[in-house]
Amino acid sequence: MILVTGGTGFIGGALIRHLVEMQLPVRTLIRPSKRSPKLPRGVPVNAAVSSLNDERGLRAAMVGVDVIFHLASGEWRGTQADLAQTDIQGTRTLISAAEDAGVKRIFFISHLGADRASAYPVLKTKGIVEEFIRRSSLEYTILRTSIVYGQNDSFTTGLARLMGALPFVFFVPGDGSVLLQPLWVEDLVTCLTWCLDDPETINHVYDIGGPEYLSFKQIAHLVAQSAGMKRLLINFPFAYLRGLTVFLAHFLPNLPVSVYWLDYMAVNRTTALDTLPRVFNLMPARMITHLSYLRDQNWTLSFGRRIVERT
Repeated sequence: MILVTGGTGFIGGALIRHLVEMQLPVRTLIRPSKRSPKLPRGVPVNAAVSSLNDERGLRAAMVGVDVIFHLASGEWRGTQADLAQTDIQGTRTLISAAEDAGVKRIFFISHLGADRASAYPVLKTKGIVEEFIRRSSLEYTILRTSIVYGQNDSFTTGLARLMGALPFVFFVPGDGSVLLQPLWVEDLVTCLTWCLDDPETINHVYDIGGPEYLSFKQIAHLVAQSAGMKRLLINFPFAYLRGLTVFLAHFLPNLPVSVYWLDYMAVNRTTALDTLPRVFNLMPARMITHLSYLRDQNWTLSFGRRIVERT
């Protein structure tokens, strides 16, 4: 049995679909909520209800589990997130329960630049979590990724929604020259599933990304073009944009951008271009070839719906 935390999220949904297509038994962890979970549609999956800090609930969820894909994180909640409680303490509890339950292996999705000494909260948190995993008795595989994109993601969909909310112009963090290495979600989950049968990936950490380095401005142009919008890109100082985001997030909790998202744009997030072909025998897709999901949508309306959506 495979347990997926964060299975209702963007990457988790794609991963569960791939695992089920491989006819592998999958269970996903769902945090307690009054709302119905957004499980992948049309995909048969076992579900266990427990928070990451409920060790007894986690033990019950891990009955018969051999492998964990740990994707759950609080960073998507922006200023509402409690990274110390959700990511750090939650992972410690998860590892403790997994060791007691006899789980053999854990996979973890981290970020390029993850470091316990990082000045950026998300990257610091990811670095701490990585250390917990490496020090555990579990076999592990850690993939540090750049921006991951695809249908229903937070990155390109968030950009399109913001562009829909701002007619004619779009504010770019800094001068827009920061380099990213966008990775298509289907390529990421393919790597994850292939690692299951590759013992060479056990107890390794891999920095991975897409096949090209793109500046934030180039990505914004691609998103606007794919979404059928024309926007004048205007440079906006990071400090001011961060302050504006914190202010707006106080009144609009579902804003499609967060301070953590901006932190990730502060410096280049790139790695070697040949990692996926060399290690995983996979030629990753260029970003322009997989943005069709942005077409033929009313992004102004989508922004409004996102803002009023209950969390």
